[in-house]
Amino acid sequence: MSFASKMGLSRTGLIFALLAGLNLISGHALAQSDDSDLAKKLSNPVAALISVPFQFNYDERIGGLDKGERASVTLQPVIPIALNPDWNVISRTIIPSITQTSIFQGAGTQTGLGDILQSLFLSPSKPTSSGIIWGVGPAFLVPTGTNDLLSGRQWGAGPTAVVLQQSHGWTYGLLANHIWSFAETRSNAASVNSSFVQPFVSYTTSDQWTYTLNSETTYDWDRKKLSVPVNAIVSKLVKFGSQPVSLSLGLRYNAMSPNSGAKGFGARAAVTFLFPT
Repeated sequence: MSFASKMGLSRTGLIFALLAGLNLISGHALAQSDDSDLAKKLSNPVAALISVPFQFNYDERIGGLDKGERASVTLQPVIPIALNPDWNVISRTIIPSITQTSIFQGAGTQTGLGDILQSLFLSPSKPTSSGIIWGVGPAFLVPTGTNDLLSGRQWGAGPTAVVLQQSHGWTYGLLANHIWSFAETRSNAASVNSSFVQPFVSYTTSDQWTYTLNSETTYDWDRKKLSVPVNAIVSKLVKFGSQPVSLSLGLRYNAMSPNSGAKGFGARAAVTFLFPT
């Protein structure tokens, strides 16, 4: 039995089930006026909107033998904090739970918590006169991984920033950070000197469908390793009772990957609970 089957994660079954769910639930879609604005806010990483996404990712062909597989469920709460009428601080936290197997010969299987990334963006509460939305602040890497193969065993910190513009349903922008390690939790843990760059473009329709294309480029400066996964995602904003929820489904193609990374195609799905402020 394959790794994905053991986890009950059939990619084909997941894709068809979520597509069917999107179509069935779309009949209960939100009213189109205010809810289109809510859907657009989901494309803005520093919107004044509390959101709690649960994101599933699956990748295969990991490692030099092309036999490794990895599945993760990531909790990514976003919480805006109003400092005054003009400024917000947006807290974005990434908490991954990971199961992986055979990522190199003899690696076996690991399941547990990965390292947490905490970002804080200082952002104006309104766009600039030219319509630019931006945020800047610190990012912190917290070595919470429960296994040596799920954690870098390093504390890290660095700058993060986002800039975007929204117009006529379109959102386009760039999110980036750079993390340097400054303390290790295990002797001889590999240092961290890594850049992350995420250009993104999305289009939101009047009936709350959103189509997104982005890449999540990572470059390890110490080891000269570049990863460029490209994601194509479709999302639908719906309501369960009075609770607004965004459902997402997407495919990923690893356009560039180091020998130790994932290759070929992967899958992504997400459920995001929204709490408008």
